[in-house]
Amino acid sequence: MKFPIHSRGRRAGLRAAAATLWGLAVTVGVQVQMPAQAQTAGATVKLIVGYAAGGPVDSAARVFAPVLGRELGQPVVVENRAGAAGAVAGQSVVRAQPNGLEMYFAASPTMTISPHVLKAMTFDPLKDLTPLAPILSYANVLVINQNQPFKTLPELVAHAKAHPGQLAYGSAGMGASNHLSGELFARRAGLSLNHVPYKGNAPAMTDVMGGQIQMMFDIVGGAKAHIDGGKVRPLAVTSKERNPALPQVPSMAELGIRDYDIGGWYGLYGPLGMSADLVQRIGAASTRALQDAELRARWIAQGYVLWAGGPQELAERMRREHALWAEVTKGMAFE
Repeated sequence: MKFPIHSRGRRAGLRAAAATLWGLAVTVGVQVQMPAQAQTAGATVKLIVGYAAGGPVDSAARVFAPVLGRELGQPVVVENRAGAAGAVAGQSVVRAQPNGLEMYFAASPTMTISPHVLKAMTFDPLKDLTPLAPILSYANVLVINQNQPFKTLPELVAHAKAHPGQLAYGSAGMGASNHLSGELFARRAGLSLNHVPYKGNAPAMTDVMGGQIQMMFDIVGGAKAHIDGGKVRPLAVTSKERNPALPQVPSMAELGIRDYDIGGWYGLYGPLGMSADLVQRIGAASTRALQDAELRARWIAQGYVLWAGGPQELAERMRREHALWAEVTKGMAFE
């Protein structure tokens, strides 16, 4: 015969038993799921960077992290997980819990170029991550040695056509964004150029200044000091519009190079399975962070263009550039 439980003592006993079972579950490692919003409250958020400390991606993340933390109301720190051109960091976020405590501060080459040229790429950027927010975009600038007979982009194109295969441009390595910027320029302008890969942008720039090679594409922020110092001559930026840090330098499009709008960007990504509320919260905080006056002044002076937008805008640009680099790299040999 069953009797209803009315006893206050019995109810207290059941609560105590439930508490015991909860403690046992934690002790043996059973994970009790909580809403993603609750999991992130007050906890430290990690921005995962796929490159070593001191580089441009790491530096940008360290400027962004404290401002984002202020907007989220919780601490944000940068953690470097270098390797495989950023792919190691991306893969670690793919495997992370979808609670917003680990986010990938991604550079576009990892998301759009590496899938086509990197054997170590172990995840699909189009399918395995959740776009959260775009952060900034940047352009390359084509610079030449000061002692070249050509001084403008049209003069360079004319010289290269008259001397096919004799002009050399440097890059940070095979498959680097400035390598492919040069490859696309050659295709769009109908040129035959000689690519010389280096182990980074710095040695390539040294050889441009020294005259060992004639030219290279470099990030505006990296090249600006050499341009301002008169050590190299800028001919064109690779973005559709002029860059605020180099307002005197025209774009490739202005100078007649059609279908050439090449730039890089940084964006925030999380693992799959994040709640819509959490995605919205992080995106809104990122947008507010990009309004910070000190952050804006610092990045604009470095040639960056702040990119406040939504996750769909970030996803669409990634898909577009992923398809572009698939076309550019098709049939190319990479070591």
